[in-house]
Amino acid sequence: MRKVLLAVAAVAFVAILALLAYDLLAGEPDERGAHVEHLEVASELTGATRPLTAVVPAGVDDGERRPLLIFLHGRGGSPDDNLSDELFRALEQLGDRAPVIAYPDGGEGSYWHDRRDGAWGTYLMKEVLPTALRELPADPRRVAIGGISMGGFGALDAARLHPGRFCAVGAHSPALWRTGAETAPGAFDDAEDFAAHDVIATAAADPGAYAAQPLWVDGGQADPFDPGIDAFVAALQANGVPISAHRWPGGHEGDYWRAHVDEYLRFYARSCG
Repeated sequence: MRKVLLAVAAVAFVAILALLAYDLLAGEPDERGAHVEHLEVASELTGATRPLTAVVPAGVDDGERRPLLIFLHGRGGSPDDNLSDELFRALEQLGDRAPVIAYPDGGEGSYWHDRRDGAWGTYLMKEVLPTALRELPADPRRVAIGGISMGGFGALDAARLHPGRFCAVGAHSPALWRTGAETAPGAFDDAEDFAAHDVIATAAADPGAYAAQPLWVDGGQADPFDPGIDAFVAALQANGVPISAHRWPGGHEGDYWRAHVDEYLRFYARSCG
């Protein structure tokens, strides 16, 4: 009986050590390199405690502060959607130029802007960003924002509302519509909501909002948002605003984004380094 009790105690002790180690790490090394952390944002603005996934590149020294990239997921997505093999390879290739990345939760279809069901845009700036800067080895002077599809629109809307706050802005296959009548159901509350967040109209009428930081926009040549993307780029180019615009083969899909994640990260590293 004594041997059995000793064995049980030993197992319990090992389990306790494992739990303590996990708590101290506050995350876990990914098998592909870097360090993945799962944080939480207690959001009063969206009415819930929301997950925040962070990726800290390998080789960050104690006390070092890397550029921070806030990266927004697409409609129906989640903070973990972009943790691909391609992402980790791209971070490894960047070495000590690789940014820390924070992937917040934008719900099912918030389109990352303040609306009836929550102040999603304000949540990014007032709740997500302070949490990321507090919990991660990130430099508050070098914050970039980017996103895919719904998140690409959200990044452009954030840049519109906070010109000069970001060291880089990237919109990858952004969900852009030229008119309210073209929008997908649920993307905006109503016509007034669309007009209040019309980034194409801003690019035409107030292009200075996008001239304050390096700007990147890309989309697949078979992307259904092609007309909106072209209209946004054309409006800025007509006003002489520098923009790095790219059109590559592909559609509005994961294969396209994974194929270009290395270009995306090089843009952010170059602009914020």
